[in-house]
Amino acid sequence: MVISLTAAIALNCVEVQATPKALGKDLTQKTVSEGDRVVSKQLTVESLDSLEADPVPPDSSAADLAAPEVESRQAQASQEPDLPDVSDFLQPSGATPIAPDEPAPAYLDPHPNFLRFPTRTEEVEIVGTQPISLNQALELAVRNNLDLQQTRVNLERSLASLREVQADLFPSLNLSSNVTWSDSANARLSIRRQEETLGERSPIQTDPTSTTWNTELRANYTLFDFGGRSAQIAAAEAQVRNAELQIEEQLEQVRLQVSEAYYDIQDADMSVLISRSAVENAQQSLEDAQDLEEAGVGTRFDVLRAEVQLANEEQALNDALANQRVARRRLARVLNVPQSVDLAAADPVDLAGVWELDLEQTIILAFRNRAELQQQLVDRDIAQEQQRAVRSQGLPQFSLFGSANLVSTSGDDVGGLTEGYSAGVQMQWNLFDGGARAAQVRQLELEEESAEVRFSDARNQVRVEVEESYYQLNSSLQNVSRATVALELAEESLDLARLRFSAGIGTQTDVIAAQDDLTESQGNLVSAILGYNRALAQLQRAVSNYPFTDEIQGRF
Repeated sequence: MVISLTAAIALNCVEVQATPKALGKDLTQKTVSEGDRVVSKQLTVESLDSLEADPVPPDSSAADLAAPEVESRQAQASQEPDLPDVSDFLQPSGATPIAPDEPAPAYLDPHPNFLRFPTRTEEVEIVGTQPISLNQALELAVRNNLDLQQTRVNLERSLASLREVQADLFPSLNLSSNVTWSDSANARLSIRRQEETLGERSPIQTDPTSTTWNTELRANYTLFDFGGRSAQIAAAEAQVRNAELQIEEQLEQVRLQVSEAYYDIQDADMSVLISRSAVENAQQSLEDAQDLEEAGVGTRFDVLRAEVQLANEEQALNDALANQRVARRRLARVLNVPQSVDLAAADPVDLAGVWELDLEQTIILAFRNRAELQQQLVDRDIAQEQQRAVRSQGLPQFSLFGSANLVSTSGDDVGGLTEGYSAGVQMQWNLFDGGARAAQVRQLELEEESAEVRFSDARNQVRVEVEESYYQLNSSLQNVSRATVALELAEESLDLARLRFSAGIGTQTDVIAAQDDLTESQGNLVSAILGYNRALAQLQRAVSNYPFTDEIQGRF
């Protein structure tokens, strides 16, 4: 029994079965050309310029750089023996390959109402299990993952903030209107004085009450502000770019989460399969021990040992089944599928792909592609533009204003509808603010410096992630070959142990030990293959910016 690998597997392979794809594009493509990532000059620093200028010429792709290395590896591989064929290994019963271009079922999309709250048990009861491929899982994650939807909302919010700032480029118009009724005490006193002095009321003011209607239309436009508005717009545009980079980063992170959750299900499925095989082996050993006891050549002690072994394997099977259920629900959580549907892995356990670049080329490619590095550069640009905006507030601000109004007054003989207008130029200069503006500029300067420090830290972190994944990938690939040989030896050892025990020259202890070795060898092979797949997914995440990201980002 050996895990299904589709040919001799070596680092020089170019085609591997069961390669994950999303929306028709290969996710395990290891080379990304310069055209796949266009880095704006304003987002580059000297360190990136030197990295791109010397080790990786701009007009060459990573595939061209890797060609000599691949040819060298192919030449070496042609002289090395092929890896053992392990296509006999059993697969879980639900592992049925699905066509790469087959879409995920529509009923796996969640309810559109985010505030939907189940209140009945039948709404959360699992009514079915849907096997899906890794490709379909990635497709569902792009459509349904809540973290991705949150980053899309953040991008839309940044775009709305940009439109708000751009509105300062246009004049503002304000229309105000009011109606006032008054019965003035001063007017009454004035009328009384006129009566006492003149002996009669003035023909102009005979009534202390009046009704006034006033309507005004006012326009304001900032002529010149020493670059304040342009700096604010540039900062808002950088915020939009930052939100776009967050989407790219989240896409890569979700891809890693989905891949790891899918491999966890495959690991759990294989653990169940191995545990069931171990139970069957223990059951057979118990029957052999009972037969020998009945024939008078075995002992009760051997039967008891076999019963204990069977009980232990059944307990391990129960634990494996529980872990399988947990792994399936975790994938359902990441994909945000309906609560009444469970998910299972349809892809057989197999190596997911190969990495063709050497470590140094992989590190350079990661420095080019990682959105986290560009985010720090964008944060630095935001701080610079905000400094410009704050400094402009300490300089004169020139603006135009104009207004037109209509006034109508009743209650005297001079009332009626009267219009008027005004226009002018205004200069406003905040000469002293107690040092608040200088302190704000200093804060932004420190924020700019902090972004550069974060860039350096992120660059070092990217290298560490690449190196860890790269070393783990190579180690896991070597472990696959060793675990394959160990599995074959463990199967042969168990057969010999049973023959020796049946012939009376071996002990039940030898059979139990051989069964344990077989179970451990099966688990080691599964761990090596899935460990390789996890390391490959982590390496892809450490490098980032695959065609998967480029294509899906258009959806946002």
